[in-house]
Amino acid sequence: MPPDQSVAADDAQLVVRSLKQDHEAFGQLIDRHASRIITLAYRMVGDRAEAEDLAQEAFLTAFKALPTFRADAKFSTWLYRIAANKCKDWLRTKRPGMGQQDVDIDESLDGQVADEQTPERLLSQQQVGRELEQAILRLPPLYREAFVLKHVEGLSYEEMEAILGVQGDTLKMRVYKGRLQLSRELAALNPAQ
Repeated sequence: MPPDQSVAADDAQLVVRSLKQDHEAFGQLIDRHASRIITLAYRMVGDRAEAEDLAQEAFLTAFKALPTFRADAKFSTWLYRIAANKCKDWLRTKRPGMGQQDVDIDESLDGQVADEQTPERLLSQQQVGRELEQAILRLPPLYREAFVLKHVEGLSYEEMEAILGVQGDTLKMRVYKGRLQLSRELAALNPAQ
């Protein structure tokens, strides 16, 4: 059995045990998925403490809603959806209304670092990383969500559809518009291109 199917099967067994009030089983689900959920939340909200709180809320919500979980879906997909919704809710209340622009990240990043592995290049890479994180946080929430799930978390459009309940074509457009906005912002930081 491929590793992804094996993890899904293990998750399914842990969900069944959790439904029988086996708290240790749910603890194993948390251990298995916590770092990815915290990373997702951090990429969405840009604050480590808030991300940890949102991840904790997502797990609490998942635990309470576990009886409604349909076994025909992957637990990880269901959990991602809960976490993404928690982040969207937080963004709506904490940061209403964000500007829109359009983005090619690869070209911008390539042009911002030197060719050699020098301390200057490493510092430049760190700065670009910080600038990229800040630029991602400035994306409108729908673009940020799609961009993070696709390019940071590496999910397929099919997985994103299942998590967000949005059609693949819409998600592709959101990812594209997010990339366009990011590339414009990063290009503006490096006018020498």
